[in-house]
Amino acid sequence: MSVLPDLHQQYLQACQNLSQPENPFIAYMLQEADKNDKKWTKGITLKIAGNNHLVPVRRVTDEDLQALAPVLQNTVFVTGLDLRYNVLADDGAKHMAEFLQENSTLRYLNLMFNDIGTSGAELIARALHRNETLLYLRMTGNKIGNKGGMYFASMLQINSVLEKLDLGDCDLGMQSLIAIATVLTPNKSVKAINLNRPLLYSQEEETTVHIALMLKTNSSLVELHLCKHEMKKFGVERLCEALYENCSLRYLDLSCNKITRDDVKFLGELLKRNQTLQILDLNSNRIEDDGAIYLSEALALCNRTLQALSVASNNISGKGLIALSDSMKTNMELSYIYIWGNKFDEATCMAFSELIQTGRLKPNCTDVEPYEVDGHIHLAEVSHGLKKHYYWTPSCGRMNNKDANASLAIGAVSEY
Repeated sequence: MSVLPDLHQQYLQACQNLSQPENPFIAYMLQEADKNDKKWTKGITLKIAGNNHLVPVRRVTDEDLQALAPVLQNTVFVTGLDLRYNVLADDGAKHMAEFLQENSTLRYLNLMFNDIGTSGAELIARALHRNETLLYLRMTGNKIGNKGGMYFASMLQINSVLEKLDLGDCDLGMQSLIAIATVLTPNKSVKAINLNRPLLYSQEEETTVHIALMLKTNSSLVELHLCKHEMKKFGVERLCEALYENCSLRYLDLSCNKITRDDVKFLGELLKRNQTLQILDLNSNRIEDDGAIYLSEALALCNRTLQALSVASNNISGKGLIALSDSMKTNMELSYIYIWGNKFDEATCMAFSELIQTGRLKPNCTDVEPYEVDGHIHLAEVSHGLKKHYYWTPSCGRMNNKDANASLAIGAVSEY
């Protein structure tokens, strides 16, 4: 019987070969991985996250990754690697790029919030020209800049395997956003892309125009995140025009933009005709009562495909919130609704309490919970949402909590 490879021992040997001290955090996590009985049947995701609060952490450096990479190169059961919140810089990106060029088993790589810059982005993007197995890459929060975004745009022209790419909070600029939108137009492999919080210095919404043009033609994109694009009426109108012709997009994230009540008219009209969209995130805009009423009319009378709607923190008062609650009485498809951060009056509290008590709205499918004080109903916040754990995962409680990350349970692309 063959002896199973011991990741911990291989790592210690690699450190000796490089004449560098071991990182006790990496050593501990490799020991834990060695104990995993499922690794030979299902594969494992090796989690070496620098924000782990359960064990002593010494964040992974470029030198640490140099020792770790050859260990992982010799294993077939590590299908995911989570290195979020460490201190990997461009030298570390070089080691990762060399690893990706040769590796044929890794499907998921999380490098979010390290210190990788433009040159590191170039190395990783070029490595993906050849890689034929990686399905999901998170570069979130690495300041790769506009030029780094251009390298990933070039990669998307060549790579035909990658399904999910997260470039949120990466300081992308107008040029790289337009380039990414352009190369996605004929792309058949990418199913989800996150372009949150670019650095845009123009108010003309030119990038949104190009993204809309892409959506008219692209037939494979399922999930699109455009948070913090400073999108207003013009951009929303262009997107809605494009989505009349799109038959694939199921998840549209327009949270944290500048969408007002008048702008939501276009989304309301879209919902009356669109038969594809399942998740609409309008969190942290300013749609107010009129905007909520536009949405509720579309949901009550026409739309029967949308399953989740987030209108949290939108300056909506009782009139708009009650309209949304009433729409759920006729629309049986809308199952998830998030409303915290708006203006609750007693009628609103009663309306949503009734939805929950009658079973029309399940308690785990909304971010409010009714309670009674002195005969009056109030609503309290609960930690549920579409993507509560986008930036962090809790140290305790259930892993992959679907109540806090409902988008994954509905129609978003798998996290692998």
